Amino acid sequence: MNSNLRPIRLFILHPKALLVEWKGEPSFLMIKKLVLLKRALEKDAQVERITLAYNSLLLQLSKKIESKDFWRERIEQLETEISKNNFEIGSHWVIPVCYEKDYAPDLIAAAHTLNLKTDDLIELHSQTSYVVNFIGFLPGFLYLSGLDKRLHLPRKEKPTLFVPSSSVGIGGNQTGVYPQESPGGWHLIGKTPLSLFDPNHSPPCFATAGDTITFDPIDSKTFLRIEKEVHKGFFKIKPRV
Repeated sequence: MNSNLRPIRLFILHPKALLVEWKGEPSFLMIKKLVLLKRALEKDAQVERITLAYNSLLLQLSKKIESKDFWRERIEQLETEISKNNFEIGSHWVIPVCYEKDYAPDLIAAAHTLNLKTDDLIELHSQTSYVVNFIGFLPGFLYLSGLDKRLHLPRKEKPTLFVPSSSVGIGGNQTGVYPQESPGGWHLIGKTPLSLFDPNHSPPCFATAGDTITFDPIDSKTFLRIEKEVHKGFFKIKPRV
């Protein structure tokens, strides 16, 4: 692993909270480094919780921070150890998505705006492997990077007040799945019969930062079958090898 991604800024946000930032755009290399650092730092007795974002880690500590240099040296030491090994992270998940019009209210308009045929939009969207950068906004909402540039589309000028749960959308340079009904400004191009967040399961969301995701086009008949299996507890999503 490239060892040149050193932390460039450390901020004490609270006597027991430290924000560590790296330079760089979201990438698999960046998220891999952050995930591995998070795992290593979580073993430290002083670290109570770590929150991961695109290019940063927020450390919540059990003791008052006396020196940023201590943590800078500690993190750089861990980075060096990580760079010497080819650690693997994450699982690959295939999420079925129905792109038919009853489940994709914005698909035709989005394709028109992008100067694409709807079939081409679906192909571009479903043939990409996306990286889970982190989970936020809503419980189970996966922030995914890797959307094909031909599908970059500004968010809606007027957000939708009630986006159905499990809707798949694109907005800006991102794509994702709404885990619950909520307002949203992304263009809805499909829907999955899966639930991305279930508080009764452990863990409540099957995916985590560092995983990869692809979307598998299905027809409405398959959608209804899987949806029924999900509701009855028969359908269990499994990672692909």
